[in-house]
Amino acid sequence: MGGPRTSIFLRQKKFQFVLVAAVVVFLIVLFPNLYDSDYEKEYPLLLENEQLVICYESNVDSRKALYAATTLPDVTDEPSTTQRNHHQQAPQQQLQQVNGTEPVIYFVTPTYPRREQIAEIIRLGQTLMHVPRLHWIVADDTNSCSEVLNSHIRKFGIPYTQLASPMPTMYRGRKNAPRGVANRRAALNWIRQNQKKTGVLYFGDDDNTFDLKLFSEIRYTKKVSMFPVGLIGDYGISSPIVRNGRVEGFFDSWPAKRKWPVDMAGFAVSLEYLALSPNATMPFKAGYEEDEFLKSIGLKLEDIEPKARNCTEILVWHTQTKSSKSPTVRISMDRQKLDKLNLGALLRRLESMGVNHISESEGTTAQAIVNGSVKPFSFWFS
Repeated sequence: MGGPRTSIFLRQKKFQFVLVAAVVVFLIVLFPNLYDSDYEKEYPLLLENEQLVICYESNVDSRKALYAATTLPDVTDEPSTTQRNHHQQAPQQQLQQVNGTEPVIYFVTPTYPRREQIAEIIRLGQTLMHVPRLHWIVADDTNSCSEVLNSHIRKFGIPYTQLASPMPTMYRGRKNAPRGVANRRAALNWIRQNQKKTGVLYFGDDDNTFDLKLFSEIRYTKKVSMFPVGLIGDYGISSPIVRNGRVEGFFDSWPAKRKWPVDMAGFAVSLEYLALSPNATMPFKAGYEEDEFLKSIGLKLEDIEPKARNCTEILVWHTQTKSSKSPTVRISMDRQKLDKLNLGALLRRLESMGVNHISESEGTTAQAIVNGSVKPFSFWFS
């Protein structure tokens, strides 16, 4: 019944289907992210109500020895000539002397509240206090300003700015949340708001390890300098590939179709060069922050300056602190009694840092060891 018409109708439907399929394939090839449902959500370069709160700030360089050397006893009553010369020279040796005209390094550290936060900041601060002409921008992923964090930053005497820059709520619940992006974007905004157009920008995480030589290497960056980062991916290293003093490619185990497959710790940017791209930023897309940031400043391969002996040395390591939940410690006794021991002040300090939590009713029961035997804390108050 109706054979010819049915045949024509089916051929028309088949042609329409093939045509639509061809258009879809064409669009996917031409615009690979067009049908990514999360693309627009993850990738906006500008956000409304993005927060930048300046918590504390100091432009004074008041670095000095944290622990006085005068507490060490002399071997003899009368110091030897060598000892006298040592004491006279010590203050000059504590910090490399500069003439005050070198470019300032703006060292941006994204951080977030966790039990290891203060320990990491102390370790990093001990490194940075040896670097002259450095301004430390610490951007904390929190809605409020942390006085505890500030108390540890300011004791190093380094010129610094502490920001509160929380991750937007829309990203927090994601499995692969773009950590550190809001912090770095806030630092970029601070640099622009304060008209910082000379110096060098470097992103240094609080759990990475830095050779002091790195800072002298990047200080005179003209546009963008790059260098290897140790402990990265399946290769154990992420590095530019250099031949005859020029960067020609990259050695990284996660290419992911990135034009610039580098680690955040593997490059520094001149602020003069950054100022040429007033809208430069990085996206909230985990794994592509470095790539898109370097694209946004218009970087070209010939602009890259290889450092670290043509990228043959490792001056920064991507060491990481694995996140773990803060433990709850059960101490079933009056906390005021603990103040008679060192434990009262010690435990309060640890709680303020988020290292652990003390409870009277839950958690791992705390015990003490005396002469090899386990004792309850009431042992001291019985």
